[in-house]
Amino acid sequence: MGTVWRALDETLHREVAVKEVRAPAGLGGDDIARMYGRLQREAWAAARIPDRNVVTVHDVVMEDGRPWIVMELVRGQSLADLLREEGALSPRYAAHIGAEVLGALRAAHAVGVEHRDVKPANVLIADDGRVVLSDFGIAMVEGSTHLTMTGEVVGSPEYLPPERALGRSSGPESDLWSLGVMLYAAVEGISPFRQDSALNTLRSVVEEEPPVPTRAGPLTPVIAGLLRKEPAERTPAAEAFEALRGIAHDPDATPAASRVLPTLAEAAAAGATAEGSAVAAPRRKRRTAAFVTAGTAACVLIGGGIAYALTVNGWNTASGPGVRVSVAGANTAYTGRCPIPDGRAPSFTATFTASEPTLISYRWVSGDGSVVDPHWRTLSIGDKANPTGRDTVSLTTYARTGTLTTGMAVELQSPAPFTSDPVPFSITCTS
Repeated sequence: MGTVWRALDETLHREVAVKEVRAPAGLGGDDIARMYGRLQREAWAAARIPDRNVVTVHDVVMEDGRPWIVMELVRGQSLADLLREEGALSPRYAAHIGAEVLGALRAAHAVGVEHRDVKPANVLIADDGRVVLSDFGIAMVEGSTHLTMTGEVVGSPEYLPPERALGRSSGPESDLWSLGVMLYAAVEGISPFRQDSALNTLRSVVEEEPPVPTRAGPLTPVIAGLLRKEPAERTPAAEAFEALRGIAHDPDATPAASRVLPTLAEAAAAGATAEGSAVAAPRRKRRTAAFVTAGTAACVLIGGGIAYALTVNGWNTASGPGVRVSVAGANTAYTGRCPIPDGRAPSFTATFTASEPTLISYRWVSGDGSVVDPHWRTLSIGDKANPTGRDTVSLTTYARTGTLTTGMAVELQSPAPFTSDPVPFSITCTS
């Protein structure tokens, strides 16, 4: 929204940062007033937040009919610059940055301020290591007038939450979505929703699931919890904060979130193999990152376009318009270090075939029928061009030791209830 200058405060004899905004040529008077109103609101919003991770605003000065924000000078670089120069971050360092940013967001939300533009360019990494959230230029202050044109979408498209892309009201959960996208970009090196145009990016945000992260490690469940399409289903800020702090401060980068439960060894000691409850997962369209518990053992279910050598287990026929379902597994007995290395994880492919066009609704379940993926997925099959549909997932765990033995199956909700035979698997973590 403008240029930031380094300046000298001649009264207090200190260096400060001064933010200047110049209206683009040809912009109408009403739009100029709106732009300057946003700048003043940025100062108002930031000044309400008493937190070390939020840039301090000293003053707002009107000069030549334009507002200038005088704020603390943060010496360092933005997270965007850091990612450009050094590439993707380790999960532990990304968790540290994420926890600091989330701390700032929680402080902002506590005084009724939504940031609405959380992204790497607006996160500053000071030379002394301090993490600072900046640029509250499009922030929404509870009870204030929303200074945008009717129908205008304000914010960076690839970090925009689905509800705002659809023109719906936002809330603190919207900032959590943007934080999830930022964490994904920090560990993967690229935003998960970036497309070739702003319109396609917004469509991806609304309709698509992000590619499964490959470098996130223990951050995987935190990211997935923040990137749920429905705001009410996103991981609460307090829970995400504790998870991020746990990962940041653990030398082994083991998550502390309650959604990642005790080790496989503890599950085995309790006699648990396939009993337990599901952990909530985001809604799916193309790719999957659901979080599974079996007994007290935590596993991660990962899907999306990965080819495996599959062993066909035979067809199970469901009622309905000629729908057939099969589940095949590969690498179904693993013993070794955990997390499981790429290519060695138990993987499962569900194949659906119909004799006529059919929309099916299904989910992955564990062998005893307890839910693994609690949100139903849909798939269109049975037309001449695409009579068959497939979904491939794999399993891993961040436990250190222990054994988990159960099976994977697919439960069909429509066109008729049906559950396939489970494909047995075992995971033994030796270190």
